[in-house]
Amino acid sequence: MSEIKTAPDMEALEKLKVAQERIRKQIRTVVIGQDEVVEQLLVSILAGGHCILEGVPGLAKTLLVSTLAKSLSLDFGRIQFTPDLMPADITGTDVIYEDRQSGTREFKFIEGPIFTNLLLADEINRTPPKTQAALLQGMQERTISAGTKHYQLPRPFFVLATQNPIEQEGTYPLPEAQLDRFLMKIIVKYPTREEERLIYKTVTGDDQAEPEATLTGEEVLELQHLVRRVPISDFLVDYTMDLIRATRRDSEDAPEFINRWVLWGAGPRGGQSLILAAKARAALYGRPEVSVEDLQTVAKAVLRHRIVLSYNAESEGQTADTVIERLIEETPLHQSAAGKDGQFERILKS
Repeated sequence: MSEIKTAPDMEALEKLKVAQERIRKQIRTVVIGQDEVVEQLLVSILAGGHCILEGVPGLAKTLLVSTLAKSLSLDFGRIQFTPDLMPADITGTDVIYEDRQSGTREFKFIEGPIFTNLLLADEINRTPPKTQAALLQGMQERTISAGTKHYQLPRPFFVLATQNPIEQEGTYPLPEAQLDRFLMKIIVKYPTREEERLIYKTVTGDDQAEPEATLTGEEVLELQHLVRRVPISDFLVDYTMDLIRATRRDSEDAPEFINRWVLWGAGPRGGQSLILAAKARAALYGRPEVSVEDLQTVAKAVLRHRIVLSYNAESEGQTADTVIERLIEETPLHQSAAGKDGQFERILKS
């Protein structure tokens, strides 16, 4: 695949930089705060990945996602996951259709709510594994199966799944193998005091803003292809590999604290996701190459759901985020052979 070198590609990057600023401005008219969450959502969409949004109820997760869909001119769908939800409630089902003129009968497929561009899977951990698997097939393959037939989902297609970190009783936690299919796990935090004050004044008022479309679905697809052409140096590929391999307990690359605090580390898909998210972040800010800052900034969102902590870590008050932060601090930026031509200094300054 060719890298970004041509003038049209550079113009597209500049257009994306301007567009993301407009999208942020549009979202701010509806949702107060959550700037970091918005950036991570945009990175995930540009990378073509799916997200888990974790936060307590009442933090405007649904409003944020629906506003983002409007800003990108994407069809928006929402499914409330419950214990009695069936796979067909997500994917759709075959019904018997009778032609009144001829009297013939045939099966006709009725599309389910998954046939949209941006799907909010609300409280995904409240539905049984069989129903979760129906959604995860669509996420992975961009197709769904009904009977003996397969149906293509619209493009672009993104799943943003929410989880409530408080209530765990009566839930069906996603297995690690299925969590790995999500590009990012985004933590939605409480607003600051000033943001919360502004929320009270804005939401209880009569003036409710409506976001305007900034990009189209076709432009989002083009930008996804552009993101994959953003180059990354061999030096940063090696740095990414150092980070990922260091998360694995009992490996030769793992530091002592990983052996004490981590049961399972990230696999190769974690490294691929880290590079792809870093490329998307670089493109989001109009830069034609990946920097160390891009990798380090997206690391927690990309890796926090791919690391399984041990009892020792929990008893010592460690979280996936604190483990990743320490891993970044202790993983050296070696000047490898790829950096001997001055590339090392250029990357650090980019």
